Amino acid sequence: MDLGLTDRVYVLTGASRGLGFATAQCLVADGARVVLSARDADAVAAAAHRLGGPERAVGLTADLADAQTPERLVAAAREHFGRLDGALVSVGGPPPGSAASVTDEQWRRSFETVFLGTVRMVRTVAENLAAGGGGAVGLVLSTSARGPVPGLGISNGLRPGLVGMAKDVADEYGPRGVRVVGLLPGRIMTDRNVELFAATGDPDRARAEAEAAIPLRRIGAPDEFGRVAAFVLSPAASYLTGVTVPVDGGVLRSL
Repeated sequence: MDLGLTDRVYVLTGASRGLGFATAQCLVADGARVVLSARDADAVAAAAHRLGGPERAVGLTADLADAQTPERLVAAAREHFGRLDGALVSVGGPPPGSAASVTDEQWRRSFETVFLGTVRMVRTVAENLAAGGGGAVGLVLSTSARGPVPGLGISNGLRPGLVGMAKDVADEYGPRGVRVVGLLPGRIMTDRNVELFAATGDPDRARAEAEAAIPLRRIGAPDEFGRVAAFVLSPAASYLTGVTVPVDGGVLRSL
């Protein structure tokens, strides 16, 4: 299938590694060009180099907690590549711990980045896409948006709200050609999941238990998420909006 990605331009946050970088790889492989952002300057520069350098990818040091970040990234896409066709909004996972055990400061910092930072990015990109004739925004969320994940209280609290926000933006900007889709990764073998397994004190056992609860009986690979995200952002998914798409090996039990 031709996804129609040739020469289209996408901004991806949190994309120096993990799911954001995997999506960038899939987009570039199908002919798109990308603007990557992350907080680590060396990591984002290395990621852009791995994707082909200035002809295919540029990297910016940016933090979603900074209110200026969305406009900077949109401007970078237009400056370097002359257009903007969409974005993947991804942030690092909030600190682990139950909702009752994490501190007020952890809640506050996570709200500023995971929630408010995402909201600012989505509304800025949506408005710019609407002015330019349309496009797509994907949000990297979590299966915690549909069902609480033990030990991830902050994620359990914030992710469902982002799903509601995404639906609201999809309704508002749909008439102007902008699609908004949430992506719900389950257990994907990123650094985040390596850390969560390690935090249990017995990572091998934790991984085995996690795999036993997944119908496909294995942890997903980042590129398996990236291919789904690239499709969602592409013109091939032109009638898909206002929904959440699990990429979880079948672990969610809701119909």
